[in-house]
Amino acid sequence: MTDCCPPNPPKPHGHYDAVSYTPYPRSVALARRHVAQLAVDWGHPATAGDAALLASELCTNALLHGCLRDRLFRVETSLTGDALRVAVTDPKGERLPEPRAITVSDQFGRGLLIVRAVADRWAVEQLTVGKRVWAELDIAGGLDA
Repeated sequence: MTDCCPPNPPKPHGHYDAVSYTPYPRSVALARRHVAQLAVDWGHPATAGDAALLASELCTNALLHGCLRDRLFRVETSLTGDALRVAVTDPKGERLPEPRAITVSDQFGRGLLIVRAVADRWAVEQLTVGKRVWAELDIAGGLDA
């Protein structure tokens, strides 16, 4: 199996981590726990829960809408300046995600609404192959906290 695209280089004076996962439901839980642990290890335990939630929602969207058989998806986590970023890259770029209107009876479709509510910023980037969806949390004190 190969990954869908090259990693972003680590930004100077920060923390960076990238892990590629197989397109199976268990990978969502693995990524969620890993991102939460990174937030703690990097000195921001108060953001671990929100970072884990963002990772979970972005990974679930990648799994449901962006993965191809035998192609990995990547979770990149970085801490630079005053933001913790969780970015998920998958190989399908032809359909870009966007929040949609839902009704109370809808069982699915709330993931990006949750991302929008929790994150301070989020966006979608088209890549040569696939897409990257990222979300950021503002961090009080940034790297010096």
